[in-house]
Amino acid sequence: MKIFTPMYETCLRWAKHKYAVYYLGLMSFAESIIFPIPVDVMLAPMCLARLDKVWRYAFVATVTSVLGGVFGYFLGMFFFDSMILPILEKMNYMDTYKHSVEWFAEYGVWVVFIVGFAPIPYKIFTISAGALSMALAPFVIASLFGRAGRFYLVAGIMKLGGEKMEQKLHQTIDYLGWGVVIVAIFGYLLYKYT
Repeated sequence: MKIFTPMYETCLRWAKHKYAVYYLGLMSFAESIIFPIPVDVMLAPMCLARLDKVWRYAFVATVTSVLGGVFGYFLGMFFFDSMILPILEKMNYMDTYKHSVEWFAEYGVWVVFIVGFAPIPYKIFTISAGALSMALAPFVIASLFGRAGRFYLVAGIMKLGGEKMEQKLHQTIDYLGWGVVIVAIFGYLLYKYT
């Protein structure tokens, strides 16, 4: 069943839109606080659509993601009990929050760098950092390096692959899409039942 190919083609069309860079920035900001879809979903097609602007797109995604992270940090710091905690409980994110607290206790500021780079929900850690009153400067620096590492890596891979990568991706997107879905379900089940 080919459902990912039309989605991919739509992403490529959106990536060429004159306001695409603003959408990228908005998505990147929101993803650091609450938005569930990773920025890479928009960043990669935008880079493939405009290979001449990959570094600009990576810069925009990095800066807006860190700004969103700082916003999430202050939400956690000032509104955790009144606003964030009820949302975490309602959305069944309390276990994830507790894991983030344990990771902060064990790894300190390094956890911000790791989750900024890895495909782990960065948003939970931005809010947790504020709720735990982590020092702001190390949080921002770790976020900056983690997010920049991730977004510049995506942009670099797209630039390196160029048009050949876009053509190959277009041919295999449905297999990749279903593979990601299967891995996500397996990861969720593994996390939930271990």
